[in-house]
Amino acid sequence: MNRGLLWIATFLFFLFPSSSLAAGAPSTSLRVYFVDVEGGQATLFVTPAGQSLLVDTGWPGFNGRDANRIVAAAKDAGLSKIDYVLITHFHMDHVGGVPQLADRIPIGTFIDHGENRETTDQPTLQVWQAYQKLFQSGKYKHIVAQSGDRLPIKGMDAVVVSGDGNLISKPLPGTGGENPACKGAEQSPADTTENLRSLGFLATFGKLRILDLGDLTKDKEWDLMCPINKLGKVDIYIVSHHGWQQSGSAQLVDGIAPRVAIMDNGAKKGGSPGPWEVIEKSPRLENLWQLHYSEEGGSTHNVPAEFIANPQGPDAGHYLLLTAHPDGSFEVFNSRTKQVKKYSSEQHR
Repeated sequence: MNRGLLWIATFLFFLFPSSSLAAGAPSTSLRVYFVDVEGGQATLFVTPAGQSLLVDTGWPGFNGRDANRIVAAAKDAGLSKIDYVLITHFHMDHVGGVPQLADRIPIGTFIDHGENRETTDQPTLQVWQAYQKLFQSGKYKHIVAQSGDRLPIKGMDAVVVSGDGNLISKPLPGTGGENPACKGAEQSPADTTENLRSLGFLATFGKLRILDLGDLTKDKEWDLMCPINKLGKVDIYIVSHHGWQQSGSAQLVDGIAPRVAIMDNGAKKGGSPGPWEVIEKSPRLENLWQLHYSEEGGSTHNVPAEFIANPQGPDAGHYLLLTAHPDGSFEVFNSRTKQVKKYSSEQHR
């Protein structure tokens, strides 16, 4: 390469540091964007096969802030459409952004757990009705997924482990051992909101396992993990319920024993000290990453700054990008610091 071309390549690298090129994502890799939607969820999976799965769409309103951030991540990934949008449940911070997103980028298929069951909460009803209105156009395919189903996305294997309050009845292949974290513990009271109906899944990509349970609550975590661990260990734990108290029990977190946890919290939503400590004390944890500095967590319950996408102060919408490789190795890119942390493969199963 001559000096002129080398200079141009170097210039483009630093001009577009958030791109998948800068994050080192070859075509054989799975990329997962953790989009900042201020304490909601919007997690974009892009497989080596070129297919995309967006888990949740953030909030409504805010002049389309969350939809714009999702579209920016999609463009960074080289996408002109989103193949699948999976809605974990029908709370405002998860399904609220659907209409604005649909106005900005083509969507192929929506996946959800079926009917809204929280019929007495007005904000939930409003976003549910807006979501249902989309289907009147006939433009979109719709899948109601049940526990045990496999998601149709090509390039990774994703099995549904929870949905509409129902859980897998048998341990996943290669799992099923007794969970020591259940001994002496008490089961939490039953939740009565849409949270317990969250559509959760475990994705396998090569040797890597990624768990996303949406906002699944502690009572349902118990049924998944006690006395038998039906999920086994995972490499990446997408922290349930933004790190709030209703989810993230020691029975779940110690049982799945993640190497890395990624928390989609907001500055004033999630990152509570109790669940934060459970993660930090889990047996195999190498790092916890946060989308925001948690004001509730304060000085003693936040990770070091290099593991936070958005520190204290005005929010800039920085994201985290996980790039996973078939051999089980992976790296996390912080779009604020422009730094990448690499994790080697681990033969633990």
